[in-house]
Amino acid sequence: MTGTLITNIGELTTNDPSIDGEQTGTLHDAAVLIENGRIAWVGSAANAPTASHEYEEVDADGRAVIPGFVDSHSHIVFGGDRAAEFEARMAGQKYAAGGIRSTVAATRAATDEELRLRTRGFIDEMLAQGTTTVEVKSGYGLDVDTEARLVRLASEVTDEVTYLGAHVVPADYADRSDEYVDLVVGDMLDACAPHAKWIDVFCETGAFSVSQTRRVLEAGIARGLQPRVHASQLGPGEGVQLAIGLGAASVDHGTYLTDDDVAALAASDTVLTTLPGVEFSTRHPFPDARRLIDAGVTVAIACDTNPGSSFTSSMPFCIALAVREMGMTTAEAVWAATAGGAAALRRDDIGVIAPGKRADLVLLDAATRVHLAYRPGVPLVKQVWKDGVVVR
Repeated sequence: MTGTLITNIGELTTNDPSIDGEQTGTLHDAAVLIENGRIAWVGSAANAPTASHEYEEVDADGRAVIPGFVDSHSHIVFGGDRAAEFEARMAGQKYAAGGIRSTVAATRAATDEELRLRTRGFIDEMLAQGTTTVEVKSGYGLDVDTEARLVRLASEVTDEVTYLGAHVVPADYADRSDEYVDLVVGDMLDACAPHAKWIDVFCETGAFSVSQTRRVLEAGIARGLQPRVHASQLGPGEGVQLAIGLGAASVDHGTYLTDDDVAALAASDTVLTTLPGVEFSTRHPFPDARRLIDAGVTVAIACDTNPGSSFTSSMPFCIALAVREMGMTTAEAVWAATAGGAAALRRDDIGVIAPGKRADLVLLDAATRVHLAYRPGVPLVKQVWKDGVVVR
């Protein structure tokens, strides 16, 4: 076989506006041809290339096909568990950034093999739910050796590796945050930069100040890393404006945005990555995605899989939350979880089903993408292709 022809697709979401002038570029009664790991042809099933011995033919039987989900924010290399913290929050305890420290000790104590097995388990979990590209951050080591281990292990499962030494100030640097930043931009950056593509900072009360954030990001940029920022999760602040000024690919969280923040995002090419699983888990207000989209901001959806504030790896679940709680249509939410995530990673080869793009696709066990929000919690992913190969 030299290719795969997926035919009899009831609804095909391409995210190619040239199809119909709409953001999602939707085709009905469609077909897709895959060759050598790439999309070779997209169009009406009636006009599909004639199947032959050279093609494996897959009959979608009227089901929907969408691009593979692009999860542009995760923290899946860690040890330990924080179920008790979640239970306490559900009983009324307030979420704060410092809970990250409780994962650091467990992560430092874990062996490489323990972390590797757990990380690969999360990757399998994500694939089963249609996620074909994932960004993975460090941030649960907070010392030179462990942070270096985390970015190295992350690089075994993805090309989208983020160095997040500036996650929180570790307990052993309590009241010495500037000294910890010295380490983050010095020996720790030296150890981690060879394994990473991105640099990130948690710019928030209880984590890092704006001046500290600038210092870390500028040091990373000088080493060839690309910036992204956690900001405005716990309250409004200056992190969004700083991120835009430094050309960050994405500002993540954005739960508390001022009108000036929204206007600046709309005028930039920085993506606002929403993380609805966090608001679900922390009981913070959900971001108003309708406000962002109507203002012209590029919006992504990611899971933020982590043991403290969002222990879900399900993009369908996050889509359902975005539709129910954030004012998005299903079409907008699916776009944000695919093409939006690709934009947050500054990738133009994924998140779209069009000739020349990577053949990352998801066949849903449903007639339309609407079922991702309409049937929350139901396993609707029937088949997944990654680079043209069936992986689920």
